[in-house]
Amino acid sequence: MSQTSTADVHASVILAHGAWADGSSWSKVITRLRSHGVRVRAAALPLSSPQDDLAALERTLDRTEGPVVLVGHAYAGAVIGATRNERVAGLVYVAALAPDEGETVADVYYRDQPHPRAPELAPDDDGYIWLPDAAFPDAFAQDATDEERDLLASVQRPIAGACIASPVGRPLWRDRPSWYFVAERDRMIPAGTQRFMAGRMNAHVRSGPTDHAPLVTAPGAVTELILEAVRALGPDRQALVP
Repeated sequence: MSQTSTADVHASVILAHGAWADGSSWSKVITRLRSHGVRVRAAALPLSSPQDDLAALERTLDRTEGPVVLVGHAYAGAVIGATRNERVAGLVYVAALAPDEGETVADVYYRDQPHPRAPELAPDDDGYIWLPDAAFPDAFAQDATDEERDLLASVQRPIAGACIASPVGRPLWRDRPSWYFVAERDRMIPAGTQRFMAGRMNAHVRSGPTDHAPLVTAPGAVTELILEAVRALGPDRQALVP
């Protein structure tokens, strides 16, 4: 695929990290997108409440102009679906949770039987949920290198219980085109759950034999899906933005 066809599209990409991660988890994807001439930013979500996370995403949106493609990994699928910003032209979900109106993140996360290696999750005394260090090689990023897993565990950010227990409003994927990357070997969010969500979103679906962190372990495949969404905007499709 040519770099020119992508650079001609005046769209920005905003990447939103999931629970137990930070913006550095997108580093390989950021490098690849920029090599294609795509303007890209990573939103820093506090993971403290749905309202705080949406506010952080909106602040990042304010630093862009023109059409925007939002990309969410895991929990951040709920965050990108919560915005009503009229400049958002498309949504990309990477092994992400996409609750429908009235559902919680926990509703879709626990929809199917968990993988035997999935960790048991419980909030601490402050109401935050940490991922056990052993879960990074066991379930979160089993395909990553030891160095990558150590880094993910070292920089992990806990998520507040309120983030997964609050019902969502009408998600933006009901009003915008969407793309979904199904991680076939995901031990955190079963692939069947991902296909269910992608199906009811009527998303353009791609998949790969990856773990829960394909942005780290399969960045090329994730980048290609994002580029697919960016190219779909095209100079003649700016009207996607209301």
